Amino acid sequence: MDVVKAVLEKHQKELDKYKPITVEKHLECRIDVGTLLITDPNDFDDRQLANNKEEYLAALTRENTQLLVNAIWELPTERVDESIVAKLPEPTTVLPRLRKPPGPRPLTKWEKFAKEKGITKKKKDKKTYDDVLDKWVPTYGFKRAEAEKDKDWVLEVPQNADPNTDMFQKKMDLRNEKVAKNEIQRMRNIVRAKKIDMPRSGYLGPEAASSNQLLTAVTVAKSSTASVGKFQSKLPKEKEARGLGVKELIPGGKRKASHITAQPEREANLDLIKSVLSKKPKIDVDKAISLQKQDERIEREAEGANRPAKKGGKKGKGSRKAVGKKPKGHQGQRAPGKKGQTGRKRR
Repeated sequence: MDVVKAVLEKHQKELDKYKPITVEKHLECRIDVGTLLITDPNDFDDRQLANNKEEYLAALTRENTQLLVNAIWELPTERVDESIVAKLPEPTTVLPRLRKPPGPRPLTKWEKFAKEKGITKKKKDKKTYDDVLDKWVPTYGFKRAEAEKDKDWVLEVPQNADPNTDMFQKKMDLRNEKVAKNEIQRMRNIVRAKKIDMPRSGYLGPEAASSNQLLTAVTVAKSSTASVGKFQSKLPKEKEARGLGVKELIPGGKRKASHITAQPEREANLDLIKSVLSKKPKIDVDKAISLQKQDERIEREAEGANRPAKKGGKKGKGSRKAVGKKPKGHQGQRAPGKKGQTGRKRR
């Protein structure tokens, strides 16, 4: 009996590993198969969540995943490369994005020109017939280069050229130059499409570079050091580009001059301290005198307001003593003053 019981228990444990695919929910879950999203509106079981949190959450996750897998298997399927593939429908849930979706690729300069002129690109054949080699050769690829070598096994030297000139190397240099120019044009198209300020190229060869471009290239090279070209030596009779070097190094701004100097650090710090301590405040004498007079006037007015009035004195205009008034005993005297003014008050 013990052996039978042990076998049954082992069989039950094996059955417990495989959960049923049917899941029952009190409220139906919302499933968006397009984004592989499932939303469970049911509440948590507080008792099971408190007793065994990890086991309860794992079982709940398994049930919701099983519902999502069941919805996927209800979609039409097909076999692709020994695998069963289900075609997902359009998503119904709008998810926020961190960045905006990428837009269409901008057209290059040639594509814009071809579109305006109505030029259509024709598909090239993979192989073309070469009359010289009398066979079919690839239109492009490494085998095309091999065919060109077999075709041009001898090259004619022009009469005005050096007889010792390697025409094969000259042809290779011209080809490399064309490839480099195409690459530069491709990079310019990318910069133009992204609307980035591209600095001037320094040296494009003796035929393409002008004096201004060479001057700009020299200034850019000298200003690229940590000291912004402070310790770079100059050539005899060399002219300076007016701000072109700094402008090309940092578009939209100017680099500040370096704090590095030929003077030792200790001496530079001492000079800085002396310059700060030797500065004296500027005093405006006229302004200081006017402020002093204003303070004195305010003090006098404050003292006059706080002084007690004299006994028997009269307030108003009559309280002041008249100056130049006629005395009572002298009727014929005049007060000193202007002609025609008799007996007037003077202050």
